[in-house]
Amino acid sequence: MNQHTVLFTSEAVTAGHPDRLCDSISDAIVDRFLCQDPGSRVITECAISKGVVFIAARLASDVMIDLPETARSVIREIGYHPKDFDAEGCTVVTSIIQMPVEQRCQDESLLSDAEIDRIVAQNQTTVFGFACTHTPDLMPLPITLARHLANQLSAARTHEELACLSPDGTIQVGVELAGGIPRRLHTLALICGFQAGQIIKPDRLQETLKTQVIEPVLQSMQLSLDPETRILINPLGAHIRSGPATHSGMTGRKTANDTYGAYARHSGAALSGKDPLRIDRSGTYAARYAAKNVVSAGLAEACEVQLSYTIGQARPVSVEVDTFGTGTLKDEVIAKRLEEVFDFRVGAIIRDLQLRQLPSRYPEGFYRHLPVAGHFGASFTELPWERTDKAAELKG
Repeated sequence: MNQHTVLFTSEAVTAGHPDRLCDSISDAIVDRFLCQDPGSRVITECAISKGVVFIAARLASDVMIDLPETARSVIREIGYHPKDFDAEGCTVVTSIIQMPVEQRCQDESLLSDAEIDRIVAQNQTTVFGFACTHTPDLMPLPITLARHLANQLSAARTHEELACLSPDGTIQVGVELAGGIPRRLHTLALICGFQAGQIIKPDRLQETLKTQVIEPVLQSMQLSLDPETRILINPLGAHIRSGPATHSGMTGRKTANDTYGAYARHSGAALSGKDPLRIDRSGTYAARYAAKNVVSAGLAEACEVQLSYTIGQARPVSVEVDTFGTGTLKDEVIAKRLEEVFDFRVGAIIRDLQLRQLPSRYPEGFYRHLPVAGHFGASFTELPWERTDKAAELKG
């Protein structure tokens, strides 16, 4: 019997896309607060337009950092041409709400179990974690390939012929799946901007991007094209300008990019700009941790873990599992095992994943790298929620 074939697409953006830039600025602020005061409460959002950066922050901390300089340092690193966006000359507007310093958090690693039980969710949310066997890091292939291409496109700007490319680019990957299993690459689309009006001839751009971006990524992922695979590079013509000079950005507008490329559900809430007490961030990491261990244990080929939290409660009010008919055990049995093996209390997630201590261990920042390098799967370092150290215990 022929398996039903579907085409699924996922999108990723490069570091200089205005939305991604806002995520990186917001997380750079989180890093700097937690590095100096791990007990900081910080919720920050960023918006950007031509020549203007706006930062809104709600804080409870023993320290204060230079928010404008933090934003400028990220913008410098992105590498826009000054005519497109000037890190030194742009206007940075801040709006800060100071919460009482008593609302700072304690170090969860030093608390007793009873004290951990008193750390409750500050917001209500339902978060999702997902894993599947498409790739070695148990992520869906479309978003994984799109993200690798986006990062390679950023890296390729060091090539002489690609130095005129803007840091702002978009990748879309279409994969044909049969019975949920990747069968072939259908489409690779790369949209590239140019800095300050510079341009490359279309045929030269296509040739260079194929050799400097597409081929290295396919080789590293052990993937191949077929004669019918479509490669689209700037299909609407050359993009003369890009970045904040032409379109605005805001924190949290790339949630599908940040999670599973819309292949699996996510809460819809932004991950960036939030300290670990925000359960819509830390709970999402915990749900991915659980789902990945289920698949790594061989209990399913695909697994979604749903955690629902309500305000004032330490534990999720529900833990649900869906293995989409691929499980070796009933979904409710897997869910019960997860509750026995993982501690999904708010404070326990922060403690077990060491979410407050991570920024101080990475001099160049921890959270600020996640929007670009990836919140899930292979990232700039081994992420604690990407471990599969619970698989043997889940297997029983």
